[in-house]
Amino acid sequence: MEKIRIGSRPSKLALIQANYVRARLASLMPEVEVEVVGIRTSGDKLTTASLAQLGGKGLFIKELEQALGAGVVDLAVHSMKDLPARLAPQFKIAAVPERENTADVLVTRDGAALTDLPRKARLGTSSPRRRFQALRVNREISVTPLRGNVDTRIGRVADGSLDAIIVAVAGLKRLGRTGDVKFVELDAADFIPSGGQGALAIETLTEPRAGASLDLANALEAINDDAARYETAAERAFLAAIGASCTTPVGVRASIADAVLSLRAMLFSPDGSRVLTDSLEAPVEFNLAPKIAAAAGELLAKRMIANGAAAMLANE
Repeated sequence: MEKIRIGSRPSKLALIQANYVRARLASLMPEVEVEVVGIRTSGDKLTTASLAQLGGKGLFIKELEQALGAGVVDLAVHSMKDLPARLAPQFKIAAVPERENTADVLVTRDGAALTDLPRKARLGTSSPRRRFQALRVNREISVTPLRGNVDTRIGRVADGSLDAIIVAVAGLKRLGRTGDVKFVELDAADFIPSGGQGALAIETLTEPRAGASLDLANALEAINDDAARYETAAERAFLAAIGASCTTPVGVRASIADAVLSLRAMLFSPDGSRVLTDSLEAPVEFNLAPKIAAAAGELLAKRMIANGAAAMLANE
């Protein structure tokens, strides 16, 4: 029996995501055995330092891409926001399944809102974007670095070592934690999320190996969601064009309604003292995706660079 191997980080959330893709592929290819292969990445092994100290988002995909290149796995499943804005030329995003809610949420012990947190309340996040966005809403809180998986972060609130954390609601939903965790969804106007948040990326080789399964290519096309692919293409093009790194405090969110793409972005200076926001709308042309989607992202980046983003990024 033919076998398809899916590479995944070994964390609980990553395996849930990979097994979702496995089930989708298995339903489309019943004659093929589809299995998930857990592969520890550098980002999984080094859990104490910040991403900037470790070397960036690529640490969460390096070993998975090595396994792809070596033929150990046939595809890899990532949280889209873990991917660098530009992939190496030998790899591509082959499919983007339907996207989850992109919102950030505030998790507390009592379901308090961000504005209700008292002076010196301890909020945990290692995201510069979330740090500066939270301080714009409530300057009285104390923000402390926090890494670890979602369950670990929630545990820091439950045991009282932190008063609140900010996480993506998509992670809570995929982990089945929305029923036992108290949280409030943060205002999308104040908390524009990371590019790709809520989306999964299925990565393959750009050029299939000789003898690669045509059925797999067809199955990946079948589980691709046009809207999710279009939105994330615009977001990733924006990040690449503006020159964002893994430490850049930037959020970008594309959404589609009535055949119109709305794209919004928020960029902070490295110290959070300055913030630049902009948005645009463009007609959606699915038949030309992701080229047209990418053009929208690049246009927004150029506008923001002309309005001062380049000077802000130069100080990173």
